[in-house]
Amino acid sequence: MSTRPSVPTESGQSSGEPATSRRVLRWAGRLGFALVGAALGVLLAGRITAPIGPFVTTVSLTLGGGGGAEVSIPPLGALSVDAFDGPVRVGVTLQRVDQARIEAIVRDPTALDGIGEEVAADLQSAIITLLIRSGLAAIAGAAVLSLLVFRHPREPFIAAGLSVTILLTTAGIARVTWRPEALTSPTYSGLLVNANTLIGSATDLATKFDDYRRSLEKLVTNVSNLYAAVQTLPAFEEGADTVRLLHVSDLHLNPTASDLIASIADQFGVDAVIDTGDITDFGSEPETQYVDGIGDLDVPYLYVRGNHDSARTEATVATQPNAIVLDGSGTTLLGLDIVGIGDPRFTPDQSTRDDEAGDEVVDAGEDLLAFIEDQPIRPDIALVHDPVSATPLDGEVPLVLAGHLHERVTGELDGGTLLLVQGSTGGAAFAGCRARSRPR
Repeated sequence: MSTRPSVPTESGQSSGEPATSRRVLRWAGRLGFALVGAALGVLLAGRITAPIGPFVTTVSLTLGGGGGAEVSIPPLGALSVDAFDGPVRVGVTLQRVDQARIEAIVRDPTALDGIGEEVAADLQSAIITLLIRSGLAAIAGAAVLSLLVFRHPREPFIAAGLSVTILLTTAGIARVTWRPEALTSPTYSGLLVNANTLIGSATDLATKFDDYRRSLEKLVTNVSNLYAAVQTLPAFEEGADTVRLLHVSDLHLNPTASDLIASIADQFGVDAVIDTGDITDFGSEPETQYVDGIGDLDVPYLYVRGNHDSARTEATVATQPNAIVLDGSGTTLLGLDIVGIGDPRFTPDQSTRDDEAGDEVVDAGEDLLAFIEDQPIRPDIALVHDPVSATPLDGEVPLVLAGHLHERVTGELDGGTLLLVQGSTGGAAFAGCRARSRPR
């Protein structure tokens, strides 16, 4: 029996070529839907919660990003490691602390001696679990989507085979491009940009292990305290009219303050930032460059002048596109009526003691009260720098925000006004180099 040869068409092509094209297109479609299904599977299931050392974390696989890994410590920042290439990226996000494990470390700091090995073992176990879970999800996603699209019982098996090939190819790329040396030179962001300076590079650890262990102890303790504090914050039911305000004060040229503010604002979905003064130390011209970070924020920034801020400082803040300067004035923001007044003093030499605040500080509160009385409605919030200025406002506004004391104070005044004094977001900066007996 002879086979019938293909008959050339008028265009010179044989009749077998269209069939070949259809097969190519069909396999291309199978591959495309297998990719989409696998991606959906990873998107839906590529995330687990796992303990790593004293922290409870979320470990995830994300598509794109050029490979590598990222460890996020909100709101402090993140560190990225360009350890491999590929279409997926490993992410580790700290969620909260394991209180029992932290208390054990605090009671016995020698437990830190083995924390490196413990973290490495926990991380390895979490990643293996994540890869198995994500791989199965990718195969299932590819099979289900192919069945829905092609509606043939053999298609899920073909899609599963293709997805396994994709997974092996991805793993192969990661293995071939694996760069262990990258682990010693991570890229930091946020407040963690100073980590390399504080504890040294990973290549120094062999010769400086004791210093590293003490630094790690401080890091673990401080981050643990941060997360423990966040967990104790009162819960509330957020509604459509909820407004989140971040109150900062007394930055005093802290070089990391703007990064901290931006990180917290992003992490907690802050709607506006309120600054109750003392951005600078001396109010000088060179210091005005420090306020440029305000304009990088994506939210409004309300500000009242502190006793270390000059008129030049106040004017420079006012030039920022998102800044609102209050000085015996008011504004309506996000449905809230807010008034404020700057500190009447300019004492960068720290010539005014806290316990010897002059009448002018009280007078500033009286001036703000006079402004309030001229308004058709009472404000929701009043801003002052020195809490002494809040005295005349007692009973006239529900909430007064202040700073100046460099320690956090919360209380209710005799007339029912709530007074919130924010601690220093920057410490004493250069001004703190003076004798401790000198006033603020």
